[in-house]
Amino acid sequence: MPKVAYHLDRPTSRLSSVVFASPHSGRDYAQDFLRQTVLDEHMVRSSEDAYVDRLFDAAPEFGAPLLRAGAPRAFVDLNRSAEELDPALIEGVRKGGHNPRVASGLGVVPRVVANGRAIYRGKLPLAEAQRRVDLYWRPYHAALDRLMRQSLSSFGEAILIDCHSMPHEAVDGLARGGARRPEIVLGDRFGAAARSDIVDRIEAAFVAAGLTVTRNSPFAGAYVTQHYGRPSKGQHAIQIEIDRALYMDERTILPKPEFHAFRTLLRGVIGEIVAIGVKDMPLAAE
Repeated sequence: MPKVAYHLDRPTSRLSSVVFASPHSGRDYAQDFLRQTVLDEHMVRSSEDAYVDRLFDAAPEFGAPLLRAGAPRAFVDLNRSAEELDPALIEGVRKGGHNPRVASGLGVVPRVVANGRAIYRGKLPLAEAQRRVDLYWRPYHAALDRLMRQSLSSFGEAILIDCHSMPHEAVDGLARGGARRPEIVLGDRFGAAARSDIVDRIEAAFVAAGLTVTRNSPFAGAYVTQHYGRPSKGQHAIQIEIDRALYMDERTILPKPEFHAFRTLLRGVIGEIVAIGVKDMPLAAE
């Protein structure tokens, strides 16, 4: 089993209502899990948001916490509901209403990794799925809930930045007709998960850094943005998807030579985003 459910990097002093979280960058591939899967150690990583936690690791320097997954996405998906159990994978689970994520094998305990490659040869016991939820999913979300409540208590609002990466090919259809290929996709569930002015400022920070941004297509946000985004209660959640080709070789899952330059570029963006949650601190660009 993976060693820990999550890692929490806290700032020396909490200065902002913004919380950063990376639910898919966990890379603790325990030997017992690797013995279960039919995939090799390289292929099982194909749906991991590799290095995203490193891209955002400057957040505590600006006064915002960073919550990082310990367990890998192929083992347990922290961006799914605990109830999204896949009857095609887990013994004893009854089929419920149609859920496209579960139907495609991407429930809270995934059946497949990228490109639909099966993780296991057969089914898993229900007790195994429940153990993963209890030992990894629940602690991660308990920690995230605490951080959001602390923001609400201290700043009167909470802004969650849910950090992800996307395959380069995911936005192929959006780069036609002379349009620039999106490098960043912001997901706010079409306005249901965050106040528009907050999303506007996040978009402006990426654009000022020279990056091409779109919203909600092809990724509008999943469980995390849906669950934590409650604008009427002062709680906002925005999913950020970054084109992996900007910093990583997707075939080898290794950082490109440009990784450090891109991470430095994002450092400035992170500072701008954190400033949104500091009421007496204007954006650096203003």
